[in-house]
Amino acid sequence: MNRGEVWTINLDPTIGAEIKKKRPCVIVNNNIVGKLPLKVIVPITVWSDTYQQADWHVKIIPSPGNGLTKTSSADTFQMRSLSENRFVNKLGNLTAEELEKIENGLRIVLQLP
Repeated sequence: MNRGEVWTINLDPTIGAEIKKKRPCVIVNNNIVGKLPLKVIVPITVWSDTYQQADWHVKIIPSPGNGLTKTSSADTFQMRSLSENRFVNKLGNLTAEELEKIENGLRIVLQLP
């Protein structure tokens, strides 16, 4: 399990407005950080044109390489650390360009330079 990989992950149980159910997510943590069996992920949801006004939503076009079947959004506001036990199956990998856009979304959410 490495940075930039897209996995189906079981996000349940959740509370409140947390993104729910089994869905694709991208691993965003540094591969060499941490000793616990955890990964920092950004959940992926179906794209909505309303997300164009939210810079933390990153549009991802489906491709054989990423394994997505619908135009999607990586919702960087909902990033979280999860147990590797929640990971169901690997779908694919994002491109370096897509991962860079997600990094920019995380900078917005975390107010980093």
